[in-house]
Amino acid sequence: MARVLIVGAGLTGSLCAALIRKELPRPVHLAVWDEAGDSGGRMTTARSPCNPESTVDLGAQYITCTPHYAQQHQSFYVDLLALGILKPLTSPIEGMVMKEGDCNFVAPQGVSSIIKHYLDESGADVYFRHCVTQINLRNDKWEVSKDEGPPELFDIVVLTMPVPQILQLQGDVANLISKCQRQQLESVSYSSRYALGLFYEAGTKIDVPWAGQYITSNPCIRFISIDNKKRNIGCVLVFLITPESSEIGPSLVVHTTVPFGVTHLEHSTEAVQELIFQHLEDILPGLPRPVATKCQKWRHSQVTNAAINSHGQLTLHLKPFLVCGGDAFTQSSFDGCVTSARCVLEALKNHV
Repeated sequence: MARVLIVGAGLTGSLCAALIRKELPRPVHLAVWDEAGDSGGRMTTARSPCNPESTVDLGAQYITCTPHYAQQHQSFYVDLLALGILKPLTSPIEGMVMKEGDCNFVAPQGVSSIIKHYLDESGADVYFRHCVTQINLRNDKWEVSKDEGPPELFDIVVLTMPVPQILQLQGDVANLISKCQRQQLESVSYSSRYALGLFYEAGTKIDVPWAGQYITSNPCIRFISIDNKKRNIGCVLVFLITPESSEIGPSLVVHTTVPFGVTHLEHSTEAVQELIFQHLEDILPGLPRPVATKCQKWRHSQVTNAAINSHGQLTLHLKPFLVCGGDAFTQSSFDGCVTSARCVLEALKNHV
């Protein structure tokens, strides 16, 4: 049985795992490695250390489906909606730009529930805190080394982490990338930003008419969301009545502007968090101090330039098979990741 390694437990990686399990003509042993401590990638959902039932989406906030992709990726949306993993976004988001025919969806249990669904569907062995450092050729197999523990052999490797991390890999893989492929990979660029999740005590009042708001007049803050209100979970009245009305307090997420993110990229998260707090006070004066926080640096937030002439994936080596996928080869959206995962699957089918 062929051993397949998928590097990256984000949306593309989890989709690749699910599609390979479902559609590859022969059975394989699937493993998914991720350097983080949990799945999700840039669709991550953080939990309050005070109450694990209180969660906040630190990455993607909602999924926008255009009429084109509603048709092309219909089966994916139908499945996720039928299972209750997605539901229509009905809460007010001030400043949202809507195009005719677009539909917006939220994940009631947090966006990482989408990734967990696909990983469960794949039946893959998922390992966290596995940071890939080297990939070498060993007797028509890939020997993949991580920062801790012995290397392992695989017949097929799928890389779905951000492109700069692919370019940093050591070993034979660095020499196997052709000049043309390297130019394609180096053409990819990303925006950078911070996200700050704030968790509040039960009964905390956040008296605003919106569930989310785009900010245009602040140099630091671009977007604010009251996360449980955005997802329509729990009683919305919890913001207006007594602490005894709910055991779960509200959670709030702040996304910074890209210029702020770039300027403070190498600063300590503690210093950045305090700066975000100061700007948040200008927008929501009198906001109580949270009981817990989670500050996330997104060095590779969204793809600003996708790889040139990549068509959803980039095959680096045929025998043994090594392919790159992810939003860097399409666009930073749910549908971009679905497109890439399907392209990776087709490349596998054609060459395996």
